[in-house]
Amino acid sequence: MSTLSVSNVVNTPINSPLRRNINAIFMVWYRDILRFTRDWMRVITSLVQPLMFLFIFGAGLSRSFGASQGVNFQTFLFPGVLSMAVLFTAIFSAISIVWDREFGFLREVLVAPISRTSVVLGKAFGGSTVAMVQGTIMLIFAPLIGVKLTVPLVITLMLEMLLLAFTLTTLGIVVASRMKSMESFQVIMQFFLMPMFFLSGALFPLKNLPGWLAFLNKLDPVTYGVDPLRQAILKTLSLPEYVFSALGLGVTIFGYTLTVGEELLILAVLGLIFVTSAAVMFSRQD
Repeated sequence: MSTLSVSNVVNTPINSPLRRNINAIFMVWYRDILRFTRDWMRVITSLVQPLMFLFIFGAGLSRSFGASQGVNFQTFLFPGVLSMAVLFTAIFSAISIVWDREFGFLREVLVAPISRTSVVLGKAFGGSTVAMVQGTIMLIFAPLIGVKLTVPLVITLMLEMLLLAFTLTTLGIVVASRMKSMESFQVIMQFFLMPMFFLSGALFPLKNLPGWLAFLNKLDPVTYGVDPLRQAILKTLSLPEYVFSALGLGVTIFGYTLTVGEELLILAVLGLIFVTSAAVMFSRQD
């Protein structure tokens, strides 16, 4: 079987299934981007909660606990705040699926001569792009808490946030594909969102946790996104190696501490599982 190349795609007849599905993915993605760029109030309000955690919650606890191992608490908290911005934006980007179902747009898309997997991929790419951009906007505030941004660091953080956003967006799509109303989706996601955020270690080191909390932490997908972000930021501070251990960097499973690459691999696998599940659920839509 010959390998599919870019030239094969470009030269594919416009009415072919492959070209139709590629166009469908692009159009669904582009629709989400347009929604985001045209609704600046959404962008601004989405920043309020992460900024409150960073500058009110973070500043308050910084004064209470001081620096831990030479690291200011706000600096330690910042990767968790980035993950918070990505988490809320990614999950709630899937609410548009419920909205489109209620107003008939989704039904029109699903009866089109395109694969339903392409609809899922378009929504996943659109939601993850928007969530990554939302997290990137938060980087503007990094210098205010002592985080020195460099081009390699920004690129690393953006790629890690994009992978985290893809996994969380596909999780949101899985839930939204079974919801019949926006109210139901909001209730379900509000029930899970804050526990996912708090259990991820966004606010505290993953060290000497109670057994039940450590178990739930390992089950939380956000955990495998927060730690790579934190390691990327803290390792720019040129701290001694023992400080990283004292701060509980690295997710430990059965006594083995995962590398950043392994954590990102787990995120990617979870994303593939979620996107596959969403495609299967969409194929069962009426």
